[in-house]
Amino acid sequence: MLSESIERLKRDVRAAAVNLSEQEARYLVDAYYAIQEHRIEAQGQVRALNESEEPHAVLSWLFDQHYTIEREIAKALDTYSDSQEPGRWARSIIGIGPVLSAGLLAHIDITKAPTVGHIWRFAGLDPTVQWEKKTKRPWNASLKVLCWKIGESFVKVSGHEEDVYGHIYAARKLQEQERNDAGQFAEQAAAALIGKRFRKDTKAFEFYSQGLLPPGHIHARAKRYAVKLFLAHYHHVAYECAFDEPPPKPYVIEHLGHAHYLAPPNWPKTKAV
Repeated sequence: MLSESIERLKRDVRAAAVNLSEQEARYLVDAYYAIQEHRIEAQGQVRALNESEEPHAVLSWLFDQHYTIEREIAKALDTYSDSQEPGRWARSIIGIGPVLSAGLLAHIDITKAPTVGHIWRFAGLDPTVQWEKKTKRPWNASLKVLCWKIGESFVKVSGHEEDVYGHIYAARKLQEQERNDAGQFAEQAAAALIGKRFRKDTKAFEFYSQGLLPPGHIHARAKRYAVKLFLAHYHHVAYECAFDEPPPKPYVIEHLGHAHYLAPPNWPKTKAV
């Protein structure tokens, strides 16, 4: 009877997930990643104790509890993200699952983002926005972390045949490296040396002092490029769903005469720009 009651409760929770508020969804996304981290820690402890042949029954129980809750939250977020068209579009992208798409739905209010630039700034991806001392953080920390996770996911799936944004990351990384080798980032390297205090025995100092960006910096730039393009496409989809018309044309196309435009993949409503 108890097991039946628990299963019925789980079904009720998943059914209610369709009507999650944005605040609830944000909390569940944060809780999912926090519990996942604790589960991984517990799993490592169990493995270590097992190898040393020490008792670990309680830690094994803790691992099981974390895993169960993590899985149930994922199911709720699966229902939530599948209930909205922008969420379903995001999930159609290789590397974006129910939890990441739920986070986007929960954090991004398309009615407050007439252009994708508003989303970039809210996610901490606008390099012109700086966090000055003794001022309020000018971006959403949780969304910024979510975007970092999205970027890491794109890197991991870059070898997948049907991947889109991982391939974009890889191509951009090659382009960034060519520019770096040509010395085109010398001013940025000099600014990094002034703005941050690197120890002289670090790889970072070695590269920056030669007018070059270190490999980690190139990786981050390429990853950020792919994530920002993905967010531009997410904005397009969410805007069209909300207002039944495409968003305003990107500034570089509308005002600067750029002809190149990459439409959102897997989006049948997209119209040519």
